[in-house]
Amino acid sequence: MSGPTVRRRRLGAELRGLREGMKLTTEQVAKQFGWHNAKVSRIETGRTAARPADVDSLLDFYNVGDPLKRRALTALAREGNRRGWWQTYTDVLTPAYADFISLEADAQSMQTYESGLIPGLFQTAAYARETISAINMTDPAEEVHRLVEVRRARQAVLTRTNPLEVWAVVDESALRTRMGGSPETMSDQLQRLLDVSALPNVTIQVMPLDAGPHPGRSGAFTVLSFPERQDLDVVLLENLTNALYIEEQPEVDRYTAAFRRLVADALPRDASLQLIHDLKDTVQ
Repeated sequence: MSGPTVRRRRLGAELRGLREGMKLTTEQVAKQFGWHNAKVSRIETGRTAARPADVDSLLDFYNVGDPLKRRALTALAREGNRRGWWQTYTDVLTPAYADFISLEADAQSMQTYESGLIPGLFQTAAYARETISAINMTDPAEEVHRLVEVRRARQAVLTRTNPLEVWAVVDESALRTRMGGSPETMSDQLQRLLDVSALPNVTIQVMPLDAGPHPGRSGAFTVLSFPERQDLDVVLLENLTNALYIEEQPEVDRYTAAFRRLVADALPRDASLQLIHDLKDTVQ
């Protein structure tokens, strides 16, 4: 995919923050290393892939001694040009969706609240087809088919060697919304939730219909956390036409706190799974 990858943008943002913390200009940094003036800004915006050796030099210049942070940032430099499986779907993926898949593939854990849909990582092919067709409205059948393939391929993160840890709070209304003309579509989807809940890295809770006011009333959101450092965590907010990434630590912290509140307000895990089981038995 053309343009800077997510890894390069994350690295650039970190390096820019370090430079600004030292009150240095891009010209001063470039002069220190004998670089062209534009090189530093291009690295910081992700338009140029930074070599790990250059990142090491910059971290030395910025007096970064934390070994965890150094390893995290040099790892981003090494992987900045790595191609992911999703790049074979550039004809149907928006840049925002491709960015999200890249982040999801790198993440260690995900906390997600869904108010109207089953989370994508838990969707059956039939359910995914119905939701993609409804939300995208005008996509031709072949494009919908390829987007379903993408959604199913994403689910490999749940069973990889170091699986993504997913904690999902799903509004009960999403479990009761009929998808497609056949009752089997929703019945199979509810069974899929029960199946993935058996994975040790997956926790599913249901927010009941009669829940009082809670932070999820403002809309769905996802928090992705990474193995390197907590201050590289990202929040994703989506709507019909675009996606917004929140990376400022105070704001990320607010969403993390909001998710803890949702976990406390939702049904406990066992009660949630029982409700899903009961709803599956009533689908007709």
